[in-house]
Amino acid sequence: MNHKIISTPWLPAFLAAFLTAGNCSAQSSAGPAGPGPANVKVRCVDGRWRLYVNQQPFYIKGAGIEFGPVEKLKEHGGNSFRTWSTANGRDSGETVLNRALTNGLYVAMGLDVDHERRGFDYDNTNAVARQFAALTAQVRQYKDHPALLIWVIGNELNFEKNPKVWDAVNDLSRAIHRIDPNHPTTTTLAGFNQDTVNLVKTRAPDLDFLSFQMYYDIINLPRYLKQAGWDRPYLITEWGATGHWECPKTAWGAPIEDNSTAKASLYQMRFEKVVEADQKLCLGSYVFFWGQKQERTPTWYGMFLKTGEETAAIDTMQYLWTGAWPAHRCPALDGMWLDGKTAYQNVRLKPGHSYPAKVQVSDPDHNPLTYSWEVMKESQERKVGGDVESIPEAVPDGIADPKKSEVTLEAPSEPGAYRLYAYAFDGKGHAAYANIPFYVSSSNENTRAAADANAESQ
Repeated sequence: MNHKIISTPWLPAFLAAFLTAGNCSAQSSAGPAGPGPANVKVRCVDGRWRLYVNQQPFYIKGAGIEFGPVEKLKEHGGNSFRTWSTANGRDSGETVLNRALTNGLYVAMGLDVDHERRGFDYDNTNAVARQFAALTAQVRQYKDHPALLIWVIGNELNFEKNPKVWDAVNDLSRAIHRIDPNHPTTTTLAGFNQDTVNLVKTRAPDLDFLSFQMYYDIINLPRYLKQAGWDRPYLITEWGATGHWECPKTAWGAPIEDNSTAKASLYQMRFEKVVEADQKLCLGSYVFFWGQKQERTPTWYGMFLKTGEETAAIDTMQYLWTGAWPAHRCPALDGMWLDGKTAYQNVRLKPGHSYPAKVQVSDPDHNPLTYSWEVMKESQERKVGGDVESIPEAVPDGIADPKKSEVTLEAPSEPGAYRLYAYAFDGKGHAAYANIPFYVSSSNENTRAAADANAESQ
């Protein structure tokens, strides 16, 4: 198929001029030098697509960051991070870019194209024009910063129902190419759908390449690309833990989260089989999420805990980016049980009754481990696209001595859905975690619990 995603006016001549520029296997690891803007182009050399930064091939080893520790990204071998807007509500775009420059990192800068779910109307030409003016002003403001790598126009706009959103994206891309000839443009799509890709190609042909965001389903991306006859560059702008919409659920609908050690193994498998495996078309990736955020749980996507400790996914990313594991590794979690059951066994408890819980963790560096436990109500948020969620209410005093690996939980007195969290710390800035959803059943719900148990045994 003929994909015209990168059909910008200047690109054909540029490609012809650099077709023999060298082999993409020699990847540049140099960070931004300044003082002027980096010259970033998309080139195909010897049949392999890459970004070229100041004439040197640049393979993205990145992470999505909002408030996460940029310094640690560099320390662990990353060379770039992406944002979802120019300003994150705490720091200005200038601050974000300067921090990247200080740490030798490039930024895929997000332009926050608005969503219908927030009340935006793409049939309202005045609103679209105001958005265009605001975002192009941001481009003018930051286009010459030496840490800028690419412009990311919007995030997962394929959730929008009005196809005119892609007209707005194309208009922004065209304007960016006029204002800023040094930095390519892309937009991100949730998943890979051929009809959506065709729609974007038709209505937003000015984009330099497309970017995809996939979690559990990323393992199928090579097959989707092959079926689509894909022959153009692409970037993976989000990937990581299995999504809360893709995983097994309890009988009452609570998603079951992998523990930190299991997640790290999945990160490695997905990177090696999908991201790293495609050295012809894939420009690199941004793992999600270099920080901590509440999305269904406080631990689902963040690679750090809310208290700042690193988890095993960071160890794994350092190995994948550099070929070397950290000198000091995170604790390894072997299992967690509540009332002798795992998260997959529909744990139902009686109000006010006491139940044993334990977590089994080992430390590869033989550091003594300390523990913390917490009970929270199950999140009732159903936001999409990473929109801000409220943190579930904590339930105090349910665990008498939460500093041990084996504890006793007193079930909450109020019936409903809850989640038990366990954390293990090595005292050196590293941690492991797991959680188990459980349901506190009133007396008239015992029949349902028995039915669950019977179904489980068959």
